[in-house]
Amino acid sequence: MKNQVQLITYVDRLGGRLDGRDLQRLRALLAPGGALGGLFGGVHLLPFFHAIDGADAGFDPIDHTRVDPRLGDWTDIKALTEVMDVMGDVIVNHMSSASPQFLDYSARGDASPYAGLFLSLDAVFPQGASEADLLAVYRPRPGLPLSTVTLQNGQKKILWTTFTAAQIDIAVHHPQGRAYLDSILQTFAGNGVRMVRLDAVGYAIKKAGASCFMMPQTFDFIAEFAGRARALGIEVLVEIHAHYRRQIEIAARVDWVYDFALPPLILHAFFFGTAAPLRRWIALRPSNALTVLDTHDGIGIIDIGAEAGDRERQPGLVPPAELDALVERIHLNSGGTSRQATGAAASNLDLYQVNCSYYDALGRDDTRYLLARALQFFLPGVPQVYYVGLLAGHNDMALLARSGVGRDINRHRYDEAEIAADLQRPVVLRLLALIRLRNSHPAFGGSFDCSGDDQDLTLRWRADGVHEASLHVNFQTLEHQLRCSDGQGGWQQWPWD
Repeated sequence: MKNQVQLITYVDRLGGRLDGRDLQRLRALLAPGGALGGLFGGVHLLPFFHAIDGADAGFDPIDHTRVDPRLGDWTDIKALTEVMDVMGDVIVNHMSSASPQFLDYSARGDASPYAGLFLSLDAVFPQGASEADLLAVYRPRPGLPLSTVTLQNGQKKILWTTFTAAQIDIAVHHPQGRAYLDSILQTFAGNGVRMVRLDAVGYAIKKAGASCFMMPQTFDFIAEFAGRARALGIEVLVEIHAHYRRQIEIAARVDWVYDFALPPLILHAFFFGTAAPLRRWIALRPSNALTVLDTHDGIGIIDIGAEAGDRERQPGLVPPAELDALVERIHLNSGGTSRQATGAAASNLDLYQVNCSYYDALGRDDTRYLLARALQFFLPGVPQVYYVGLLAGHNDMALLARSGVGRDINRHRYDEAEIAADLQRPVVLRLLALIRLRNSHPAFGGSFDCSGDDQDLTLRWRADGVHEASLHVNFQTLEHQLRCSDGQGGWQQWPWD
């Protein structure tokens, strides 16, 4: 993976028209000469497979090996890989109830060759599940992870549905489950995709009497799957929202993890005027991280909170009262719009996330927003910028009202005119300049150090005894300085205001 900033985007929501040429348009946008040409070393394409508009915005694939024809086809994906590195999602936990495999199973029941592909309650609890067994299962959303289903042939089944009833969980260790997942990897590899994100992998393994989330057996599955991907020349990114020590454990066993603690910690630093929790995390965090401030999901809160059920022995990076206050401050900064999209206020909810654009979470304060991006870019790892964050986007209340899905507040559909206009806004122009600096300055290929006190943080990179880049932020006064060597024995001071 290149040590350059990457873009995270939906193909159809960044100038798309759903006419079969959206992948070609995205390639033109990102290629040299395009409006975003030369900015990114890679792009994470959020679900582009058939179909992109299911129950969960493409994360419930009907056919994971087919590009949605409204976007283009595999030749378009391969053409994009010639411009930059491409990452795709492998949704390892579930598939759509409208998939050909499930429809065959529904029609033929236990006689279907896919009968073992879908995880039933009995497969995990052959002796039956007690109330205690079911209550022990970790849930990201309200209710049990099960759905009672009447198949087309009349059979009744209780199936695992961790997220929605339209997303049927896969038996990943069954031969059919393994063959299904391998077919995705092989299709990706054959079309030039060299990075994959394992979506919902923390829930992929189920075990009677256990939490069914990030168990030792889950780690074993991740390691096994990552090995199969590497054999095809594919790097693996693991997506897990969990206690911060889990991220450290996972990082030791995979190619890449997200630094999901970073987004709320940067907000905390600005809201409370302290660098202490952020500096503590910088000393602990894994270096094989993709740094993000925003993604297609909400802003994670669980990532800096205490371990559920073990708060005394596994405290969080910030105290519970400050975590609650952080959430309330996001709601205040967004004018209450994030509250309408979070928790019980919206469907498709996740209990551990606040749905809000990062720009709105910071009250549309350009200085704080650019400092947040600079902090992201200065930390070890590979930065990713979400397409809404790239354009300093606002919460999309109209889309939220139409869909009723909380996370849609930060999934705006930009047309080409909006993109052109937003690319001229001062905050966006300065962000683009920061991206170019991060991609090109030699210091970022060297060694890193961090210093400071409770209010101040200084991040510094040095390479070859010649190149240096440093960022200083005082979170109480907002005093800041970004400077870098100019290659001629002098210094360049970054123009913020």
